[in-house]
Amino acid sequence: MSAIIEHFQTLTQIPHCSKAANKLFDFLVDFAKARDYTVEVDEVKNIYISKGNPTLCLQAHYDMVCMGKAPHIETYIDNGIMRAKESSLGADNGIAIAMMMQCMDERRDLEFLLTSDEEIGLIGANEVAFDLKAKYMLNLDSEDEAEVYIGCAGGADLIANKVDSYVEGKGTCYEVAVKGLVGGHSGVDIDKGIPSAIKVLGKYLVDNEVTQLASIYAGERRNSIPANAVAIVRSEKALENEGEVTVRVLNETPKVLKEGEKVITFIDVFQHGVLGMNDELGIPSISINLAIITADEKGGITMEASGRAMSIEALNYLTESTTTLFKFYGFNVEVQDKYPAWKPDISEFTNLVSEEMKVVFGRTKMMAIHAGLECGVIAEKYPEMKFASIGPTIRYPHSTREEVELESVERTYEVLVGIINRV
Repeated sequence: MSAIIEHFQTLTQIPHCSKAANKLFDFLVDFAKARDYTVEVDEVKNIYISKGNPTLCLQAHYDMVCMGKAPHIETYIDNGIMRAKESSLGADNGIAIAMMMQCMDERRDLEFLLTSDEEIGLIGANEVAFDLKAKYMLNLDSEDEAEVYIGCAGGADLIANKVDSYVEGKGTCYEVAVKGLVGGHSGVDIDKGIPSAIKVLGKYLVDNEVTQLASIYAGERRNSIPANAVAIVRSEKALENEGEVTVRVLNETPKVLKEGEKVITFIDVFQHGVLGMNDELGIPSISINLAIITADEKGGITMEASGRAMSIEALNYLTESTTTLFKFYGFNVEVQDKYPAWKPDISEFTNLVSEEMKVVFGRTKMMAIHAGLECGVIAEKYPEMKFASIGPTIRYPHSTREEVELESVERTYEVLVGIINRV
């Protein structure tokens, strides 16, 4: 096992879910100081590490999306692919951190910017205010080898709330569940045909003329395609298992939400998924993920959605139209964690990165990604700095299927060393 993979294996054993990464924060600060790097931290626990007079800054986030059993992660390797047993792996963005650790082991004169809570709204990136010295920043959060990313989507989260009342219900009580779907990243996987548990559940309820909703708990994370959804309903029509939907009779007589039918209808009509494609880049230009729905015992209903777009104009349209839809169904809406797109930019630096990619892989391609890299936020703060993003092949991030190609990690590190030497 290579030194980088050993570093990554160490990281998997230190809990670092978003909002709960203090142990990894402490570990990384100590790791850098032990290798004679200067370390600064800020109030949101971004970490700035530097040595010498660097012209290149490496950037990544150190939190991860915890799915399944994570943060308890048990890794295994199968035919050159590393995965985790029944949990997300944290290769996004742990492999990048492991590469940075290897650079520190090699005592390279570099800057390192490690941001906090990227996965829940680029929180750390939005607060970055360190006195960065480098002319160039290389983000290590991309997930396809031999590709150089020069642009990314902007995004925003929409949180909708309303308070309903409960009324008497009729008929048999059922638990209707969709469990264990594959899930995936709400940006890079949104165009891959991955089913949403919320949408599957909604369609089943509408098709079976269910109008009485007692409760619903669906989805896992704002930036993950929902893998699980469970509703308690009442129906005078017998309900049966169908496809991915399992049905179980409950010996209960719960009251139901007065506007439960509206909630069910909303789920069915909501246009989850890709809303437009950028044919030139071959990626979605605009998309939205209906991520989480909950209904509490007091009648409070909350829905959370994450939208992405490749331009600020498209993002504004998406947030405004989705807000209008929520309000039509009686919800109050708040837009949170809005962040800008990173407009594709070919520069001397991106050309250099592309050349080094071709040296190692024999091929290269400049791309944009339908996900929220931190480059867009950071570039607004450091307008004179030039940016690019690379990374090894990581599949199915934000899910229990997450995997990383180990050979790709080694070769991508070769590219990184080549870039460091050139810069």
